[in-house]
Amino acid sequence: MALMNDRLSGWLNGLAGVVIFSGSLPATRLAVVGLDPLFVTVARASFAAVIAMFFLFILKEKWPQKSDLPSLAITSIGVVLGFPLLTALALQYVTSAHSIVFIGLLPLSTAIFGVLRAKERPKPAFWLFSCLGSGLVAGFALSRGVEASPLGDGLMLAAIVICGLGYAEGGKLSRSLGGWQVICWALVLALPVMAPLVIYAWPANPASIGISAWVGLGYVTVFSMLIGFIFWYRGLAKGGIASVGQLQLLQPFLGLIIAALLLGEDVEPMMIVATIGVVACVALARRFT
Repeated sequence: MALMNDRLSGWLNGLAGVVIFSGSLPATRLAVVGLDPLFVTVARASFAAVIAMFFLFILKEKWPQKSDLPSLAITSIGVVLGFPLLTALALQYVTSAHSIVFIGLLPLSTAIFGVLRAKERPKPAFWLFSCLGSGLVAGFALSRGVEASPLGDGLMLAAIVICGLGYAEGGKLSRSLGGWQVICWALVLALPVMAPLVIYAWPANPASIGISAWVGLGYVTVFSMLIGFIFWYRGLAKGGIASVGQLQLLQPFLGLIIAALLLGEDVEPMMIVATIGVVACVALARRFT
């Protein structure tokens, strides 16, 4: 019964994280229209780190052990620096609707690193369906041809790899350190690097930047960089990295809707077909975790 409760709790927390993350790429797209991608990356991490330090201080959390530092560093590189920067750069070349489809690769990336870093062992059928789903995403990207921007697609693929590593590492560490503590300490660890870059990349004329860009930055700072991870890492720790990681396949659906409603972007029928196919594959894969 306790195991079932943990799994249910893991799935509910993971689902909450996915819902929050679904707004990340559209919000980043809004932000980079008026702000430099480097500034968006370092500002979201720095401002979120300040909030994280406040919570750590108020709740009088103990410092991580030395043995936790390597995992925190990997988590920080993966989700605090790598994924936000690479996606911000990619969104200069592709629309958020197009980039969101690449999120279909995240469950496979997360599961692979779950095996490598957390010693999880999904059944062979899991890999069959996960690879099939990933193949559908890759096939969709290739069907767009070079006009879709090979550079933008390459940056998104790199973002998926490093994000999968950060998710798995943070999920593993959350089992001992706690979900919200992991993301808070990862943000604090990155702050000495990020803060000087905020000053360096600060906009020359902030007043000239549209309100939508600042709203986008605010969302990715508070929700994508902090609150979403509190739920997500707790979900991975309780429900299993490979298993709960499959919930990421809901992001394309939710993200495409957000992109269409808020940004007025066109959602092509093939995007919907590809996303549905990938979700079906990963839903089957989940049964064999």
